[in-house]
Order: sequence, then C-alpha cells, then structure tokens
Amino acid sequence: MKEKSISLLNKAVADELSAVHQYMYFHFHCDDLGYDLLANLFKRTAIEEMMHIEILAERILFLKGEVDIKASDEVKKIHDVKQMLQMASDMEENSANDYNKWANECAANADSVSKKLFETLVADEERHFDQYDVEMENLNKFGDNYLALQSIERSKNISNQTNTNQ
Repeated sequence: MKEKSISLLNKAVADELSAVHQYMYFHFHCDDLGYDLLANLFKRTAIEEMMHIEILAERILFLKGEVDIKASDEVKKIHDVKQMLQMASDMEENSANDYNKWANECAANADSVSKKLFETLVADEERHFDQYDVEMENLNKFGDNYLALQSIERSKNISNQTNTNQ
C-alpha cells in the first residue's frame, strides 16, 4: 500500500522539480526582456512548486520512504513568450490530470491522506493553468503590444526611481 503512494509522491516530486527549473528559466528570460508581469508570474509559480515539493517530501518521509530529488525532464530552451506560456499551460494541465489519477490510486490503496494531498495539488495546478491561459489570451488579443506595455512599464518605473533618487 504505502510503497505505491511513495512511488506516486516521488513522481510528483520529479514533476514539480522539473516545473521549478523550467519556470525559473522562463523567469530569467522574461526578466531580461523587461516583461515584469510575466517574469513575476513564472517566479511566483516556481516558488509555489517548491512548496509543493516540500509537502510531498514530508509525506514521503512520514510513510518512511526515501525522497528522490531528481527532475523528470530537462529544461527546454524556449525564448518565445507565446511558446513559454503554451508549455506552462500544458505542464499545469498534465500535472492536474496526473494528480487526479494518483489521488484515485491512493484512495484505492487506503491512503486517504496522500489522496487529499494530491487533490489539493490539483486545485493549485488548475489555478496555475488558468493564470497561464489568461496570459495566453492577453497575448493573442493584444499581440506584441501586450509585451511592449510590460517593457514600457519597467522603463517608467526605472525612470521614476532615478528621478526620486536625485
């Protein structure tokens, strides 16, 4: 029973760790381009995914398992914002689907705590999916103007900081 839960929890750790790496990569590139809103979204999501890893690891240790800290995927070197958002949406949707299935498997193995943990993660992943979906809609609706506005906003903030420091 608990071996199956430990295995599923470790799969989730690997997926979450991959997400952290990918989202931080996207954060660095969006930040470099001056897309502060998107950079911060990727960073905030990466931090939430790190918190998921911590919760998963605590459960694995409670079940007397070993926490495997290895990512399931390599970071994809994507620089196009639309492709970043699409990948993020896909990752979140896949995680929500997996966690739903894994919650059911834990329930079938009489592990209601791990089941509840996966159900909580489903809600978080669906929220992340929605955030990336909204950003995709904005990008589709407004095109490159959406990104230009983020870059201009950063320039205004930097200019205002410079003026107040003089």
